[in-house]
Amino acid sequence: MERLGARLGLSRPLVLAIAWCVLLFLVLPILVVFPVSVTDQRFLSLPQETISFRHFEKLSTSAAWLGSIWQSLALAVVSTVACVTVGTLCAVGCWRLASNASEWVRSFMLLPLVVPSIVYAIGVYRLFVDLGLLNSFLGVALTHIVTGLPYVVITVSASLATFDPRLEQAARNLGASLWQTVRWVIVPNIMPGILSGAIFAFIHSWDETVIVLFIAGRSIYTLPRRMWDDINENLDPVIAACAVGLIFVTLIMLLAELALRARRQGPAT
Repeated sequence: MERLGARLGLSRPLVLAIAWCVLLFLVLPILVVFPVSVTDQRFLSLPQETISFRHFEKLSTSAAWLGSIWQSLALAVVSTVACVTVGTLCAVGCWRLASNASEWVRSFMLLPLVVPSIVYAIGVYRLFVDLGLLNSFLGVALTHIVTGLPYVVITVSASLATFDPRLEQAARNLGASLWQTVRWVIVPNIMPGILSGAIFAFIHSWDETVIVLFIAGRSIYTLPRRMWDDINENLDPVIAACAVGLIFVTLIMLLAELALRARRQGPAT
């Protein structure tokens, strides 16, 4: 930002002021959620007379909201485990082969990030009609796995780019099998990338809404979908209370990812 300001002939205080304005523009809408979540009204608004935590109480006691939270958590855990397993194996395999074919495979794995969610949801809906996977936990989990894989492939591939291949050669020369080399040499050295990918895959599954709206029926009611339906029906402030919880979960995940990145970069510096 400072380099751009220097090229444009702007002073440092002006550059900082512009940066803070942009930051506030992005953050302030999120901060509004906090006072709305403690409103004393029965609709989405700022507190009028006093601060009330009844909406948090309703969120923690309502069977419908708790059921959606547990469904979202179960989907996120299942899809994250599958994404980490398949994505790590794919990234390691592409790194190990290092050929044009592996580059095509890696590019193919990143397609879910390129294709718009609405386009993917329409295609999945038509496919799942024939497979009988509509309105099923397995069907929703599969879509979350496919769309979450790119995050793991990207982070693990980035870790493998800095991995010293001589460590693998040394392990093989000492008699380690391919599986032992992957298990005891490669995976521990790329663990920060694996954990970062797991965090992003979890956040993606936890927040995903568009695909669930297309392929999930009444039996699969994730938290983002319940919030969407509640917004369309009655604008209950419980939505704001739930949004506060989602913000904290996302912040914890991102802070964990930043800690992992700092740990990964620490020895190099």
